Amino acid sequence: MRLIGESGEQLGIVSSREALAIAEESGLDLVKISPNAVPPVCKVMNYGKFLFEQNKKAKEAKKNQKVVEIKEVWLSMTIDVGDLNVKAKQTQKFLAAGNKVKVSIRMRGRQMAHSELGLEVMNKFYEIIKDFGEMEKRPLTEGRNIWMMIAPTKA
Repeated sequence: MRLIGESGEQLGIVSSREALAIAEESGLDLVKISPNAVPPVCKVMNYGKFLFEQNKKAKEAKKNQKVVEIKEVWLSMTIDVGDLNVKAKQTQKFLAAGNKVKVSIRMRGRQMAHSELGLEVMNKFYEIIKDFGEMEKRPLTEGRNIWMMIAPTKA
């Protein structure tokens, strides 16, 4: 196996017994870095400290991650201009916070026969908020629902 010393220097290709003896002599552990390489690469190090550093890096990476939430706004096919503007304002707040927004319409009763009116409402709604978000998925009709997905515009 190829052996790397404590400070990162190459100690050459040695047998596993020799590598273990070198590690025990220095009071450290022998850790396989790359077991699939030919020959396998091992390093003499303090394994506890190595695990601590790995966990610390993982926590740091997780802390810097931003979770994108999906907010949902419900409209109706018979919504009036004032109500549409109120919903648009709320959607603008969601998009400004960096969240995606799912806009939905539930069709009831005879509205199923006029789903094109629902698509019209969706398009009007998007025209109001298009400066704040971009349409990720165009309005889709699935059963009784019409929905579209809007993502915040990249600054």
